[in-house]
Amino acid sequence: MSEYAAGQRVRVRAVDPDGHTRAPRYVRGHTGRVVEAQGRWPLADERAAGLAEPRVETVYTVAFAARDLWGAGTHEVTVDLWQSYLEPAEERA
Repeated sequence: MSEYAAGQRVRVRAVDPDGHTRAPRYVRGHTGRVVEAQGRWPLADERAAGLAEPRVETVYTVAFAARDLWGAGTHEVTVDLWQSYLEPAEERA
């Protein structure tokens, strides 16, 4: 079951891990809108670390306003992000 619903606002956790992550720096700490869930997939970070049985999490397509990421643009940028990269936007003040 998906934790986030289409249309829900989420924030990408502002983390800077030592190893591999599929959360691009340009979206970390930013708020976007869930477009849809893409199913459950092994966590890429743990696969890259060589874990034999990485956690399986829901991957979400999240849309961000380009102006929120770069200060300009009228288009949206979509990024596929694992559930553990996200938190509900309303949780942080």
